[in-house]
Amino acid sequence: MTSAAGTFCYIDPEYQQTGMLGTKSDIYSLGIMLLQMITAKSPMGLAHLVESSIEDGTFVEVLDPTVPEWPLEDTLKFAKLALQCAELRKKDRPDLGKVILPELSRLRALGEENMPYPMFGGIFSTTTSTNRSHISSLQEVTMSDVPSATDSSSISSSSSYGGRR
Repeated sequence: MTSAAGTFCYIDPEYQQTGMLGTKSDIYSLGIMLLQMITAKSPMGLAHLVESSIEDGTFVEVLDPTVPEWPLEDTLKFAKLALQCAELRKKDRPDLGKVILPELSRLRALGEENMPYPMFGGIFSTTTSTNRSHISSLQEVTMSDVPSATDSSSISSSSSYGGRR
């Protein structure tokens, strides 16, 4: 018998209450990390802080100030997805394969379109040709290769994020 371990702010709240891990337990941790990516803040109370800032119209104030120009519409959508991932109840969290990965893929493509230079395989890249072919192979992985939970919850719209429960 083994027990789960983790850092307090990243542990699924339902696991803390029930001791039961599920397919969406790691989604909670992912949500907290996604929020940290855009805010550069500590995880303690971060979901509440971001949610409140969206409701108060002060969202831009919680974003990492070292990033010069946030694409606000896409960043807000990203934050709402992260908040859904950090929902207290597993059943309210989005599905990894059906919701989270497609949105992260869309944002990656958006970022690549707007980068001043390519990150992978471009003229400024030090990636070897062997690594480039490996990266290309990884990019060909399809969504069907990703296991999804039986729960098929999804983002209802970019203007709603479910709210904390």
